Amino acid sequence: MKIQKSDTVLITGASGGLGTHIVRTFARLGVRLALVAYPGNELAGIQAEIEKQGCESITIISDLRDRKARQKMVDEVIRRFQRIDILVNNAGIEFTSFYHELNQENIMDVLSVNLEAPMLLTRMLLPQMLERRRGHVVNISSLAGKLGPAFQEPYSASKAGLIAFTASLRATYRDSGFGASVIVPGFVEAGIYAALKTRIGHPAPALLGVSSPESVACAVIRAINRNRQEIIVNQWPVRPLLALADLSPAFGQWMADKIGSNDFFHEAVEAQKKH
Repeated sequence: MKIQKSDTVLITGASGGLGTHIVRTFARLGVRLALVAYPGNELAGIQAEIEKQGCESITIISDLRDRKARQKMVDEVIRRFQRIDILVNNAGIEFTSFYHELNQENIMDVLSVNLEAPMLLTRMLLPQMLERRRGHVVNISSLAGKLGPAFQEPYSASKAGLIAFTASLRATYRDSGFGASVIVPGFVEAGIYAALKTRIGHPAPALLGVSSPESVACAVIRAINRNRQEIIVNQWPVRPLLALADLSPAFGQWMADKIGSNDFFHEAVEAQKKH
């Protein structure tokens, strides 16, 4: 589908980090926006910014871990705009830690926000999209879902799940007018990476590459307009390395060690303990 000004776009994780840049990119297209975040401290600011550009919007504070809150959120958007044409599952949380030191609540929070919420929100919106033979879901994953870096077990599992979920959706609903895409960025100069960099006191190793949030936001638009299944966003070409890692998991582990991703996350764990 091609994005139209009459479209309603629901974006989770809309305030702060990468979400703000995705919101601004859609706003420039003149669509109607439903901005969802929790706790949502910055929602009013981003709404005021885009409405100065003439973009009609609604803001909703919703805890995506709560199933009733998710349904209430969807009902509120439909009540305001009658339908939802595009869903961007951007909200995400992570804990950089030794896995055995995470409590059960930490693990379930990551899986609930990062994977369960996108899957169930998609299920809520699919019937209307299929009836209209028009709609698109974009899932924001991560290279962590392909490489599985150290100290990121729940996060990596949730992001890998989004990649597989997107592929299955496309296989099931091909030729229905409904589309699904997954965006797979490496480190992005916003949100989670920015917090990690601040905690450690230095950027990630140069070989890991860091992308701009604007490039990820543009990839979201491109994925919808071209109905792309997957777009990897990274400063360096990584698809050949990922193919080699699939052929040889031992090579993948060796590569992660050599480029410094495991050490970077280990530093984040140690820095957190010091604080």
